Amino acid sequence: MSRPDFNLLVTLDVLLAEGNVTRAAQRLRLSPSAMSRALARLRETTGDPLLVRAGRGLVPTPRALELRERVSQLVQDGVAVLRPVEKLDVKQLVRTFTLRTSEGFVENFGPDLIARVGEEAPGVRLRFVQKPNKDSAPLRDGTVDLETGVVEKTTAPELRVQALFRDRYIGVVRKGHLLSKGKITPSRYAAGRHICVSREGLDRGPIDEALKPLGLEREIVTIVGGFSTALGLARASDLIASVPERHTGNLRVGMHSFPLPVSVPEFTVSLLWHPRLDADQAHRWLRGHVRDICAAIR
Repeated sequence: MSRPDFNLLVTLDVLLAEGNVTRAAQRLRLSPSAMSRALARLRETTGDPLLVRAGRGLVPTPRALELRERVSQLVQDGVAVLRPVEKLDVKQLVRTFTLRTSEGFVENFGPDLIARVGEEAPGVRLRFVQKPNKDSAPLRDGTVDLETGVVEKTTAPELRVQALFRDRYIGVVRKGHLLSKGKITPSRYAAGRHICVSREGLDRGPIDEALKPLGLEREIVTIVGGFSTALGLARASDLIASVPERHTGNLRVGMHSFPLPVSVPEFTVSLLWHPRLDADQAHRWLRGHVRDICAAIR
């Protein structure tokens, strides 16, 4: 079966509204003969006369009466779909956005983001979910609207990416710890008892690679899956946590932080989303606030 000409819907809508070929032609800026040909095509397509002569005028058939409201609504819906999107009114927006973030992001940036969103759009709710891995599937299938993290080779190539901030690893210990006083040298740092943060359970990372040329090696006492867990352990013991600086600002309140005594590459934390949401005005509005909040908090 050949695909029907959907332009005929507009013609049918006007014909049924006017009940007159000449007036319908005038509304559509067609000649009467062109409109008559369009009516003939409609009759052939629908298998119904649609309009039949009664005296000097035309009257709709039962099928035409049945179609009149449906056709009118279809045309209105089509016009609405093709109309440029109206300016977003965030005050009237009712929507839940799901953000998948690495640990520490919510604690550090969440309060300001929630406050700003709530002030501008009281009908918007933010749902934060944990990021147990770097799988891009939740962004692809729409279960996640936004994600924060470090872009790697495994990141889906079609995703949109916006850099949020640069970050670096620092050392963190409890107040009164031996490393809270004096110069932190590579040997002093390595001699302590350390917490390793790894979602994959690895016991080595970039810090250990930086210590290796110096002939130094950390003693990894425990391996945990997140920054907040590492900082909680360091706060209550003599263990040393090494965590991203900007990512953990609020989590480190009341603790002693220090630059690492070895050179470890900085990294970029980015905002990621699927391209199907690129032009979504509400999504774009939220992306802007995430960027602004991250830029404001140092």
